[in-house]
Amino acid sequence: MTAMIPSKIYYPSGDGQPVAETFDHLYVILITIEVLRLYLKDVQACILGNQFLYYEEGNSAKRCAPDVMVIFGVKPGSRDNYKIWEEGKIPRVAFEMTSRGTKEKDNVDKKKLYSQIGIEEYWQFDPKGEWIFEQLRGFRLVNGQYRLIEDSISTALGLRLEVTDALISFYRSDNGKKLLIPAELQEKAELEQEKLKSEQARSQELELQLETFRVQIDRYRDRFGEL
Repeated sequence: MTAMIPSKIYYPSGDGQPVAETFDHLYVILITIEVLRLYLKDVQACILGNQFLYYEEGNSAKRCAPDVMVIFGVKPGSRDNYKIWEEGKIPRVAFEMTSRGTKEKDNVDKKKLYSQIGIEEYWQFDPKGEWIFEQLRGFRLVNGQYRLIEDSISTALGLRLEVTDALISFYRSDNGKKLLIPAELQEKAELEQEKLKSEQARSQELELQLETFRVQIDRYRDRFGEL
């Protein structure tokens, strides 16, 4: 009798579907990923966006794709997909950028699935305010069930979350400082560069004034020496 050799299971990294419904949804996904990536750059953590999360070994159908997910205790960097049994860590935080069209899926199906997987925090952000009046709300896993986060603080991330137009703003819980988005970081760098140039120009002006003063002193010395 010939033994059956199991075929290798293929775990796709994409399904050909759009990353997001609208530009607003895509923009907030990309900005959230970049802000959290910079915030956690010195931490053993990985931030992924709209990539398949496989949660049952041997079954490629058991997958989901959070818009943004944060996994601690794993090697930083990108992956084509994420397999829990290979990495050994469950995502601690998941974000869904939701809309009226995905309300049922985001608020029922994914909430149930993410709680079953064991994702500690689940945040829903509605950039257009189509069905979440306050636009942003989070849930924390308590005894296997999600409970509404009342203070908008992610204990997993150590951040307080706020809505700024069609983006999520993040503030550090330890010092209250805002995590700047790329455009704000560029503006800050440009202002600091202008400040540096101004300080250099002022330094050169003071040096010129000092040199002028030295010349005047030398002239006075020459005159006194002649008397």
